[in-house]
Amino acid sequence: MKILFQGDSITDAGRDRSNPHELGQGYPKYAAENIREAFPDLDLEFVNLGVSGDQTRELVARLEKDFIEVDPDVVSILIGINDVWHRAETKEWLSNEQFEANYRTVLEALKTRTHAKILMIEPFLIPVPDKEFFREDLDPKIQIVRKLAREYADSYLPMDGLFAAGYIGTEPTVYAADGVHPTEEGSRFIGDYYLEAICDLLDEDAE
Repeated sequence: MKILFQGDSITDAGRDRSNPHELGQGYPKYAAENIREAFPDLDLEFVNLGVSGDQTRELVARLEKDFIEVDPDVVSILIGINDVWHRAETKEWLSNEQFEANYRTVLEALKTRTHAKILMIEPFLIPVPDKEFFREDLDPKIQIVRKLAREYADSYLPMDGLFAAGYIGTEPTVYAADGVHPTEEGSRFIGDYYLEAICDLLDEDAE
């Protein structure tokens, strides 16, 4: 059972890129620990190919080598915040149409050219003053991700909403000091929900 983590720096999380089985210090590490504990009898292989700084267009560029050729049984994708952040200074936002086209290209290829089950994780933003304005571009893109999930995903993690619920009564930056990159607590939070999201997919294969 090969599980592939894909995305940007939130997935990369300082991983050793010379060893795709080294998961870094982010949510893939904690998700893998949780999955191994929950499914001790499954022969599990975890691969992290997240790349810091990636946007949806980079996933398209890496599609053949880092998705199709890997031939995963399950692939999870967390992407989108850099499509916003890298244009925030000028507010020359990537069009929603192009964002959707990029993401759809990846999902369509996975659906038609692999046997992989798809776990989509929506991009999120923890409220910090210097990035609150990202919402004007991020929120419509989250809605696009949710729409694409209805078409392509076998499981979905609404992380923006889950974080919003999680930090009620707690200082939000406990989960991500800069609003984007999770702290250890934030990574564990994602890892716990990741297990919930993937359980049904793994149960089907374990039967």
